[in-house]
Amino acid sequence: MGTLIKRYKRFLADVHSADGDMITIHCPNTGKMTNCAEPGFTVYYSHSNNPKRKYSHTWELAQDNDANFIGINSAKANLLIKEAIDQGRIPSLIQYEHVQTEVKYGNENSRIDIFLTDANKPDCYVEVKSVSLLDESFGKGRGFFPDAVSVRGHKHLRELIEMKREGHRAVLIFCVQHSGISSVSIAEHIDPEYMRGIKSALCAGVEIMAYACEMSASENYLTLPIKVCLEGVN
Repeated sequence: MGTLIKRYKRFLADVHSADGDMITIHCPNTGKMTNCAEPGFTVYYSHSNNPKRKYSHTWELAQDNDANFIGINSAKANLLIKEAIDQGRIPSLIQYEHVQTEVKYGNENSRIDIFLTDANKPDCYVEVKSVSLLDESFGKGRGFFPDAVSVRGHKHLRELIEMKREGHRAVLIFCVQHSGISSVSIAEHIDPEYMRGIKSALCAGVEIMAYACEMSASENYLTLPIKVCLEGVN
């Protein structure tokens, strides 16, 4: 645990540790991290004993000035969703016989985050997106995705649409790693093309949902579904 001095070069952050030392830690988030990485925020980080690592600490959580917890490690979103599926906590995705991750698919050299199969059901392709942008200038508790123009996000929507057209299930799940977010909106004001892609996905039959997380310094797990607002803000 420590206090954030600054985040820089995308992958690095300087932190004052609780022991009073200044350390540089790895930041496992390549996004803009708007409202997630302000100097003075509390930082929670993990430690690795791997001698090959240049930076032995990894930034896992931030806590903002309103005491909201924010998941910094965006890769954890996939793990949280898979864990919830394995435990039967996402009702629409239960009772599949096989659960795989990072499976190649589509025409654009993609990998689906979670691939569900069962002899008695259509294959189900699940794409997971981590949400951590809280912008209350648009309303209390309002979270947004994406936080920057997302070329990869556009591609993933196209791939999901194609899977649906081929007769499979296609699901987009927003995993909300911010305890202050109570609803998710598409950030049309940031990436209007992504909103157009979302609308095309809905018309094609892609399922879109969002789940909140219970977050603390000691645990992080998926809890309940929350509202996805698709009307935009423009």
